[in-house]
Amino acid sequence: EVSFLGHVISSGGIAVDPAKVEAVQEWGTPGSVTEIRSFLGLTGYYRRFIEGFSKLALPLTQLTRKSQAFVWDDMCEKSFQELKRRLTSAP
Repeated sequence: EVSFLGHVISSGGIAVDPAKVEAVQEWGTPGSVTEIRSFLGLTGYYRRFIEGFSKLALPLTQLTRKSQAFVWDDMCEKSFQELKRRLTSAP
């Protein structure tokens, strides 16, 4: 078993590094566009482990647009929590 670039590679395949999973679990609700971009950057790196990533991340991605006012609503919170849940339960 080898840890490489945020992945754990073993004879059973590739998995997410547990240290990165812990970082996602502890991630607080984003309060700015910069924090959303950071979160999407980390989760996007592991998008291969999250089925339907782009659809799940859409409400958050829309908040990063320059023409979009930053308003954290229920849809954003639901998307944020679901991305965290799916990444922490990824194979």
